Amino acid sequence: MLNGFAAYGMWGLFPLFFPLLKPAGAMEVLAHRMVWSFAVVAVVLLAVRRWRWIGKLVRQPRRLGLVAVAAAVIAVNWSVYIWAVNNDRVVEASLGYFINPLVTIAMGVLLLKERLRPAQWAAVGVGAAAVVVLTVGYGRPPWISLVLAFSFATYGLVKKKVNLGGLESLAAETAIQFLPALGYLVWLGAQDRSTFVSEGAGHTALLAATGVVTAVPLICFGAAAIRVPLSTLGLLQYLAPVFQFLLGVVWFHEAMPPERWAGFALVWLALALLTWDALRTARRAAKALRESAATAAAVPAGVEPSGAGAVAAGADLEGVGVQGGEEASGVRLDVRP
Repeated sequence: MLNGFAAYGMWGLFPLFFPLLKPAGAMEVLAHRMVWSFAVVAVVLLAVRRWRWIGKLVRQPRRLGLVAVAAAVIAVNWSVYIWAVNNDRVVEASLGYFINPLVTIAMGVLLLKERLRPAQWAAVGVGAAAVVVLTVGYGRPPWISLVLAFSFATYGLVKKKVNLGGLESLAAETAIQFLPALGYLVWLGAQDRSTFVSEGAGHTALLAATGVVTAVPLICFGAAAIRVPLSTLGLLQYLAPVFQFLLGVVWFHEAMPPERWAGFALVWLALALLTWDALRTARRAAKALRESAATAAAVPAGVEPSGAGAVAAGADLEGVGVQGGEEASGVRLDVRP
């Protein structure tokens, strides 16, 4: 739990970190984040001696291609997030991570042909209404929120197909990003537009620290993900956008007119529906498993269970098993602003 709080807490405090990197622009910060993240992850992999997966990945062109897609999509996500934070759009950025579970569910229906329960349909509908209200409130679509939500939902979908661990996935993605990012930084230096060495040692250290800032929350998240129940982790994920929203309103004093509050209220209502449905489904699944285990324990060895009780237990498991786990919670485990 402490690892989970640490991971989402650090992600929630990102809006306090990126403004410290000014006058570096969003693209320069992004490039440094890619380069230094790869350096940090390479050191960690060297320390734990986890290299075997690299050979397998290189021998699978389709899987490697999916990693490249994931690297490109998360680069879009990172760049838009950094730009938003440094241009006083923290509240709109937080909205992107609030609506991300709803977008993920919608993509599951459209692309993976997943079936939704009525409460999930209601949550998606309320979320769509919230986007309409916010569009009226902003006078334009909340494009920062939508880009962040859709890019991260796409990232989660691709990573589901790749099926790599958190540390390995970050290593593979930043390895793909490394040379283009390094090339861009070299080009900035040649154009005398780099801030890496021109703004003092403190600025240089902060840019180099982007690698640690990226890797440490992910490591904490990985430690939590294998020990904390998925339903609990799904609730913890809302800490990051809550912190970001509060920072935007209280610390950065961003405007929140009534129509914007109305849009956020609808989003929070949708998330409440989603969370209630996920917890209810998790309880049903746990009850069905307990009943199945009790039935199996009551049957003598060598005798197969039969009759209405066995059929009911099997039906319960079938009814909740498909909807349980990741899809039921409406979250993806790789939550990385």
